[in-house]
Amino acid sequence: MNQILPHHSGNNQHHARNRGTPLHKEWFEQVQVNLSASERRAVTLTTRRSVKKEYQAAWLVKAMQCIDLTTLAGDDTDARVHRLCAKARRPLREDLVKALGLADDPPTVGAVCVYPTMVAPAVKALAGSGIPVASVATGFPAGLTPLPQRLAEMRYAVDQGAREIDIVIHRAQVLTQDWTALYDEVRAMREACGEAHLKAILATGDLKTQRNVYKASMVAMMAGADFIKTSTGKEEVNATLPVSLTMVRALRDYGEYTGEKIGFKPAGGIRTAKDAIAWLILMKEELGREWLEPDLFRIGASAMLADIERQLEHFLTGRYSALSHHALA
Repeated sequence: MNQILPHHSGNNQHHARNRGTPLHKEWFEQVQVNLSASERRAVTLTTRRSVKKEYQAAWLVKAMQCIDLTTLAGDDTDARVHRLCAKARRPLREDLVKALGLADDPPTVGAVCVYPTMVAPAVKALAGSGIPVASVATGFPAGLTPLPQRLAEMRYAVDQGAREIDIVIHRAQVLTQDWTALYDEVRAMREACGEAHLKAILATGDLKTQRNVYKASMVAMMAGADFIKTSTGKEEVNATLPVSLTMVRALRDYGEYTGEKIGFKPAGGIRTAKDAIAWLILMKEELGREWLEPDLFRIGASAMLADIERQLEHFLTGRYSALSHHALA
């Protein structure tokens, strides 16, 4: 596998918006997903490829540039968000940046993701960096507040400066196969976010079957989602490779129908550098090199960044340091 050369994510530019389509149920109603085959494919993705030494280091820098560095805690404060944004600007220690030969173009993360009330502090802390602020909205994580309030929350986050909105779908509409209702709600959310990009969280751990995951992915994209995302991180089961495979296959099918390029974001439970490489391999194998840039691929994580930094230090020195030496902020 070829080395992935780092690109400066501080100049992250969004891909063209997904225009969406009318609801075409015939595109997904008869779909079948072979669960055992999907699981076998997911397992072999990481066993058939070996990424080592300088190639592994390059892949890890690339993964870091695709992170949505996230804090979604009930005790978030302006100060915590400010520290997180400082880490987003300089996710690697300066000595590691210099040793990797990246001093002339130091890497940054893909975005910072916060609650709506934390958007303004994040925007202020990231001013001039080119790093977008993403906000969860629409009654995150359950998505069960009335639609007018969910849309109002989106508009508030955009008004505060969010350039991306991570919405949650109403899971009951998937479980009852009410595709028209799901389409109409996501379409309304697409309109409410204005120029901000829309990332639709499917909460796949709540959707019960891979067929439901595929169908929900297709409906969200038809309604205008610019990204589809696995999880809120609050479900009992979050991002897994088999469910991600189903989603990227849906994404690929939607692209064949429409010519649109939709982004993908796994989130929840992704904690190690090894995890990051597994999802990069998935994107490279299933969608190609273009989906290894932050305008089409993000990883929802925070703790993973410390392990990536630790692995890069090991590459440079041959020694493992304690994770406590690589604090987020």
